[in-house]
Amino acid sequence: MSDDYAPLMSYFPGNYRWSAGFINMLSSAPYGGAEIAELHKIARLLKGKAPDDDEAWFEACASVADGVRGYAERFEREGHRFSAAHAYLRACNYYLFGERFRTPKDKRALEIYRTGVECFHRHAKLTDVRIEIVEVPFADGTLPGYFVPTPYPKSKRVPCVVFFDGLDVTKETQYMRGVTDLIKRGISVLVMDGPGTGEAIRFRGHYLRHDYEVAGSACIDFLELRDDVDPKKIGIMAISLGGYYAPRCAAMDQRFAACIAWGAQWDYYAIWKERIEAAFATDKSALSVPGHHIMWILGVDSYEEALKKLELYRLDGVAQKIRCPVLITHGGNDKQVPVSHAQALYDACGSTDKTLRIFSLEEGGSQHCQRDYLTLGVAEMWNWLDERLLRR
Repeated sequence: MSDDYAPLMSYFPGNYRWSAGFINMLSSAPYGGAEIAELHKIARLLKGKAPDDDEAWFEACASVADGVRGYAERFEREGHRFSAAHAYLRACNYYLFGERFRTPKDKRALEIYRTGVECFHRHAKLTDVRIEIVEVPFADGTLPGYFVPTPYPKSKRVPCVVFFDGLDVTKETQYMRGVTDLIKRGISVLVMDGPGTGEAIRFRGHYLRHDYEVAGSACIDFLELRDDVDPKKIGIMAISLGGYYAPRCAAMDQRFAACIAWGAQWDYYAIWKERIEAAFATDKSALSVPGHHIMWILGVDSYEEALKKLELYRLDGVAQKIRCPVLITHGGNDKQVPVSHAQALYDACGSTDKTLRIFSLEEGGSQHCQRDYLTLGVAEMWNWLDERLLRR
């Protein structure tokens, strides 16, 4: 990152993790996920704190979230439905971003996480957007998700996109990354916590798995039973580490009609090998959560065991099997996953309709998963889905 650009997006200089978390919250503002005054309160509480003081981050976010939830509860008691819905959504965002650095997940962390999810459920009940809380049958249990139907169906059965998360995001924070814009176009969305993320790992014991198509196919099976979804027009997308999940699902289940890798992956083993060997001090594959997060989501006790499991997290030999249209988006200045991984995925992809969209430093969106210009990244992706799922 150039020196003249860094101050614009590094709200905590020298602390990539906090800066990434902060801008992720900030960038959700256009979709109702943040308010600048509330973020300012969080920043003030963190002023002067040590870069590795994740307890301070946790308490600052939780404290502000408590205050915003207080507003939401008062608004709801007073009968102001939409004011309450807005505040519950923001409180959810702050709770979940506050909790994400805290591992192992102790009682306090899980309590805060539950509160964040409950805030989203209150939002779902009060907002004018229809949000169904669903359970998708999976393995020996279920995966939690939200089905968000389009309010503007162009036919009885409409296209739908399965939207998985990544390494450290959740279905609630994903919702605040443009879902309400996508449904306006006539496309429904199934927003999911997959294995290794969100409620799925915290409360269901579903650890991360390399064969993510098991989760992807379970979602298609679920959607095919609905009479408001066109089974021939189901897309798959996922963000960050989801740049591995979505291509894997599309390659292994040919029922998917379109695929978006929102932030590319190619060789996830190589990414983590570099991080671990550099003791997490590398500039080439920065990390948005503490390093030990990977052991938790894989269900192992050492980095050596984690690397052994990650040997399977490669797309070579998989991407070549993709046949549906594919969009790969990547930040030209992504510090977590090099652009070369996006190019490798594009080159190997077997689809005859494939697009690689690199966002430059000058136009914006060049950070990881376009968090520095989220509305531009979202518009480009939703336009592409419009052309692939609605106009064909």
